[in-house]
Amino acid sequence: MDLAPSHTSTPVSRQPKEQKSGLPIPPTQLSLRTIRIKHIIVALLLSVFFFFVFCFIALHAYIAWVLSNPTVAPLYSNPSMAKGLQYENVTFPAIDGSRTLQGWYIPVEGATKTIVFSHGYGANREETWVPMYDLAHYAHSLNFNVVMFDYGFASQTNKDIATGGKKESKQLLGAIQFAKERGARQIVVWGFSMGAGTALQAGLVTKDVDAMILDSTFLLEPDTLYHNIKHNINLPRQPSLEIMELLFPVLNGTGLNQIPYSKVKKEDYPFPILFLHGTLDEKAPYPIAEELAANQTNPYSDSWIVEGSHHELLFREHPREYLRRVSAFLGNVAFAKSQETK
Repeated sequence: MDLAPSHTSTPVSRQPKEQKSGLPIPPTQLSLRTIRIKHIIVALLLSVFFFFVFCFIALHAYIAWVLSNPTVAPLYSNPSMAKGLQYENVTFPAIDGSRTLQGWYIPVEGATKTIVFSHGYGANREETWVPMYDLAHYAHSLNFNVVMFDYGFASQTNKDIATGGKKESKQLLGAIQFAKERGARQIVVWGFSMGAGTALQAGLVTKDVDAMILDSTFLLEPDTLYHNIKHNINLPRQPSLEIMELLFPVLNGTGLNQIPYSKVKKEDYPFPILFLHGTLDEKAPYPIAEELAANQTNPYSDSWIVEGSHHELLFREHPREYLRRVSAFLGNVAFAKSQETK
């Protein structure tokens, strides 16, 4: 029996369908990959950009919040402990009734003239670096009743935000009204820093002030705001000012346009003003005081720009000359008042 020859099957060699590592990527697929990479890069760059924008705005928001909420130390003394002056704890409303203010009234028996102290930003009625107790004692020795009070942002019981004079001017007017109710027929406002700028704002609307003594006048406006920001952190003027102007109404309810700084800088006040300022004032540049003083036509208005003196430290640095000039000014005010009553 013949058998059919057997056939040995030869393995069929199969070529792989695709050699991914060796074949070129089609142009369409390459384009899609390039577009995806570009999109990723753009997304990353935009993310970085918006992150820095957010940080930039957040920094300005923090600055605006800090400016609106100054840290104020509690009272540590009183007129009796500090200078042996008899005083009363008093309260009175802001002129618009928005809040109640706390303060001290230091009377002089039979006196009909009163000095109302207007303290600065970040301080209370004591304002130790001035030092306020020494000036209160001096005013009392000149036969002036004295009113010392805390602005809302310095209150230890019902703290308010600082508004650069918008609210504070109403509070100062309340203190002036209180002095009138206590029998004052001559009222002098003695202001420091932002308390001086606040006094000028109040002076636009009151007829109850006979004179002002303004030490290191700080008026919140774009220039002084940026000057103080730049003093602490070197930010560009634009867009920093624009951002701050947008943030202030949100954080403290007060826009810079609500502070009448333009009117104050042009006003010729009907009462005499003594401007005291140092050329090395790092918070309120002295040319502002020079500009304000130049607008005054009252014959008893005067200014003392002290070479080399610092913000609110003029009395500490030149005590004798400081008091000599204040005494001469108050003497002129008294003379002018006496002429009015004749």
